[in-house]
Amino acid sequence: MQQVMGSAICFTGTTNGHCRLKSMNFEIPENSISHETQGLSRNRLVVRRGKPFKVTLKSDSWLWNPCAESLVLEVCLGGLSKRIPVLFYEEQSHPQLYDWKATIYPGNMHPQSVIIHICAPVQSSVALYELLAHIETRRSRKTYVLGTFVLLCNPWLKGDPVYMPLDAHKEEYIKSDYGLVYMGSSLNVSKRPWSFGLYEPGVLEACLKLLEFSPQHLTDKNKDYTLRADPVYLSRVVCAMINCNDDLGILEGKWQGSYKNGVKPTDWSGSADILLRWASSKCRPVRYGQCWVFASVLCTVMRVLGIPSRVVTVFNAAHDGNGNMIIEEFYTRTGEKFGVSKDSIWNFHVWVECWMRRPDLGAGCDGWQVVDPTPQEKSEGIFCCGPCPVAAIQHHWLDARYDIPFVCASVDADVVRLIVHNGLVVGKTVDTECVGKLIYTKSIGSDKPENLKLTYKPDKSQCLYPRASPTTFKTPLIAIGGTMSPNLNVTLKIVGVPKLGEPIHICVTITNQCKNPRVLVGHINAQVKEYDSSPCEAFWDAQTEVQIQPFSVTTVNHTISHFKYQSFLAGDDIVNLAVVLKDMRTKETFLAAEEFSISPPQITIQIEGGNSIQLKKQRTVLVSFTNCLSTALYEAVLTVQGAGLLEGKQVAKIILLQPGEKIEKKVSITATSPGTKLLMATLSHSNNPNIIARWYHKVSVTA
Repeated sequence: MQQVMGSAICFTGTTNGHCRLKSMNFEIPENSISHETQGLSRNRLVVRRGKPFKVTLKSDSWLWNPCAESLVLEVCLGGLSKRIPVLFYEEQSHPQLYDWKATIYPGNMHPQSVIIHICAPVQSSVALYELLAHIETRRSRKTYVLGTFVLLCNPWLKGDPVYMPLDAHKEEYIKSDYGLVYMGSSLNVSKRPWSFGLYEPGVLEACLKLLEFSPQHLTDKNKDYTLRADPVYLSRVVCAMINCNDDLGILEGKWQGSYKNGVKPTDWSGSADILLRWASSKCRPVRYGQCWVFASVLCTVMRVLGIPSRVVTVFNAAHDGNGNMIIEEFYTRTGEKFGVSKDSIWNFHVWVECWMRRPDLGAGCDGWQVVDPTPQEKSEGIFCCGPCPVAAIQHHWLDARYDIPFVCASVDADVVRLIVHNGLVVGKTVDTECVGKLIYTKSIGSDKPENLKLTYKPDKSQCLYPRASPTTFKTPLIAIGGTMSPNLNVTLKIVGVPKLGEPIHICVTITNQCKNPRVLVGHINAQVKEYDSSPCEAFWDAQTEVQIQPFSVTTVNHTISHFKYQSFLAGDDIVNLAVVLKDMRTKETFLAAEEFSISPPQITIQIEGGNSIQLKKQRTVLVSFTNCLSTALYEAVLTVQGAGLLEGKQVAKIILLQPGEKIEKKVSITATSPGTKLLMATLSHSNNPNIIARWYHKVSVTA
């Protein structure tokens, strides 16, 4: 019988007679500091492989007689176990990198206690282990169950496949529980704070439970335990378990329709709530996620397991339906975009990079690997993607594992835009720079973005790999017209940063590089779309006629007033803008297109006494919104929430919020655990069914 008391276990009797071992202590505070695992668990030993940790065994007298008895530890993992003879330091032979060790150093053996240093091999499996102690003679054995401990990867150890040499990198990519997700469009990037929640109670246990409920573990536990030593294997298992498409995974995805029977993806601000909901619901999927939610939860799990990870956003990310590195987009002669292609471009897509060596591919593929949990395509029969070496993406090593062609297209496909009229393609442009326009991640120790584009995309002027050709069109797209003349260039530019409530200014620049004057007639068109979908019908259009002289440049300016878009656009929407011009003499047709997002109005969040608060100490927060729009807002609702700071949602309502007037809400917050927390405030009103503003505020909680 045993009684657990914090990090110590007391033994009050055994079935084999007199109990020599009275208690043992996992020395959790000291081991946690030594192994860089502080805060991951309050009452469980969490250590990293390849580095010794110590336990103390206590007895009323000498625990065993080294001359006549042996002390043997045993680590158990499912049906697997490993015996570890406890040896004095002088008895240890040359250290074996791939074997368990248990050592008593000089001065650690006392009449009533012994300190033993245990070291797991550098490539041990990540799991929850059981630890036993045996006191043995040739004729007898007494066994004690000492307890359990968690073993993680060790990026601090050079021999570990996830070793990361720089301390600042480990601080950011392993220990930090705060991050940023970049969203919006490449022309107007927004950032959304995210609480990874590594140190929230129950998160470590949820991550371990995820491994126990994977299809691999449920099919063959011992094989799964053995393979968990490999971060490549771990990343594929975890990646597949983040979505629920073919397993008992964590998140159910949804990209359109009503979210009433779950949580709208934009309402999440941290991973802990999602992981704890899943763990406490008998593994029912949490509703709902989209790419940044899938990626952020994956980043949390990988950091907890000891694999350095970061969230990465690709702006203008391509989904290549037929694998030819070509994305085809179709427009009418009035500039309206429509979806008849299996290809698509998301304004942004979010995945994770994990740091590890790739001995299966060679040293050239070591380092950052793309791991994408958003369920898009199957990889070797399961909905996951990666790990895919970033170096292999850059060099187009298409045979490297895993999923290189799909990820290459995501960041480096060409976009062919086609103008269609009466079933014929009457104009075409090719854009080789649109896809992967920006590739952002949070900078180390800063909220500024770091652009990773050069690590993903090669210099196309020096590329030796072949580029595919556009597909042959099926009816009604029965023919391809002429490519647009190189003697005329049309570009489309958004002037300034579009802000909700203000006019949108557009500039079309036309450059005539031939010796003949031109008369151009055309349309400019604006459509609303979500970041991952085709546009809806147009909410604004205008006609234009331009006369341009030989070898000259002219500009045409347009303005979309707030009144034209206020009932169509909200804070998360994207605008697809296109201009189509036709040369009345040559009948050539020209196209330019751009997509952008609208910056929402600001919500102010002020914490009494500053942004750093103490654990379990109450603070007052004032949240306010001033109507900066030119129109009144009916039935305005200001909502405040914050996991680990507030219970539920706090709401303020006002029937009519006139321009220049303010709505505010005062709330009291109390932190229940240390780390980085987030307050989130949103504003909605009856004029528009969507939230028009969403704002975040970072709160640092100290013990």
